[in-house]
Amino acid sequence: MRGNNGVTLIELLIVVLILGALAAIAVPRLTQSADTAKKNSCATNIDIINSQIEMYAADHDGTYPTDLTVITNSTTYFPDGAPQCPVIDANYPDILINNRVDTSAHNH
Repeated sequence: MRGNNGVTLIELLIVVLILGALAAIAVPRLTQSADTAKKNSCATNIDIINSQIEMYAADHDGTYPTDLTVITNSTTYFPDGAPQCPVIDANYPDILINNRVDTSAHNH
């Protein structure tokens, strides 16, 4: 009588097929989660910029900045530099609409 010392080729192929099926399910969900996180981070950045615009107006007797570069170039409002969009890795539009970052000009 001979002992079973190893794994057959069929058993190995079944394991590889199962792992491939699991990867096919998991990978799209992970990339979709990363895209959603980047979009949420972008929306948070816009909220922060709009808050800093309000801070600028409070510091300057109700006068709003003429464009976004007025506050993004200031270390008072952004000591670590201007935030960048994580989705497209670019700056936000400089033109302000109603004293806010125009989200319609920056959508994903």
